[in-house]
Amino acid sequence: MSNFKFYIKQNDTTPSLTASLTQDGSIVDLTDATVKFHMSDTVNAAAVVAGALTGVVRYDWVAADTVTKGSFPAEFEVTFPDGRIETFPNSGYGTVDIQAELA
Repeated sequence: MSNFKFYIKQNDTTPSLTASLTQDGSIVDLTDATVKFHMSDTVNAAAVVAGALTGVVRYDWVAADTVTKGSFPAEFEVTFPDGRIETFPNSGYGTVDIQAELA
């Protein structure tokens, strides 16, 4: 998975952030894995495995997640059934850009 850039407006809860997790160009098998989404110091919450065999994960925002405008580093942390943990992207971070609302 390469570093991602995601845009959302302040106080919005949709669209969800969706990502495809890969390792060295291969899809990561997420069968029976659990996933957390981390964004700076503001979000540390469960994410959804939206496609176990396709490596697709999704984070559904809650209102408190997007209150503060700014650009935040973000990542997905996968815990595999055997207890191994791997964070995506492996190098650097994704970025969530919360843009100010006009109203």
